[in-house]
Amino acid sequence: MKRFFDMLYPRSCIGCGTSAPETFRYICWDCWSGAMRVEPPFCDLCGDPVAGSVDHDFICYACSAEKPAFDGARSAARYDGVVGEALRQLKYEKALWLATDMAELLHTCMLAEYPEKTFDLVVPVPLFRVRRRERGYNQSAVLARELGKRMPCRTVPNLLRRIRPTATQTNLTAPQRLSNVQGAFRSGPRRRLAGQRILLVDDVMTTGATVNVCAKALKKGGALSVHVLTVARG
Repeated sequence: MKRFFDMLYPRSCIGCGTSAPETFRYICWDCWSGAMRVEPPFCDLCGDPVAGSVDHDFICYACSAEKPAFDGARSAARYDGVVGEALRQLKYEKALWLATDMAELLHTCMLAEYPEKTFDLVVPVPLFRVRRRERGYNQSAVLARELGKRMPCRTVPNLLRRIRPTATQTNLTAPQRLSNVQGAFRSGPRRRLAGQRILLVDDVMTTGATVNVCAKALKKGGALSVHVLTVARG
């Protein structure tokens, strides 16, 4: 069936244009091998990579100064190269067919970084209703749904809500990002969250302000734990 559809709708690598890549549906091996994957050493809590050699677990300065609400955060790759291009197309150009490859990266990262964790629910970071209506979809919800197909637990897209609009985080400093999203999220009913182990999914994590506020809302609603998983680290 894949060969049949490849004849009808020819695939090419979004990085270099190679026809019918084999490593992923839309990323060839050469482009993927050139991607900057997030690998140790990194902060044991937020997963932020550190330069140099570290031969022991450590907590970064930011997490030491103020422990995040989430219990851990991990990302598959840096937000550049072919991964950054895929996420930009998925988010802004309606390239929803790329979600399968991005979900594969999420799943591989989850297996590598959370091998002993068990999750009850997969929850995406939500968009405000106006922005979702304008875009037509929430890219994080699309990724969470695709990831959920590879997991034994349920994906619940409406368990977390963005209750007010927020400005884009792109050009904001870390303190501004935190202020921008403070109080912007609310969790669903406690009966749905109580004692649940949550895997929170987003496309990109930069300072962690958004996922941190989301984790606070989920734990306030009764979640037992919240671990973050993103395709890329900004």
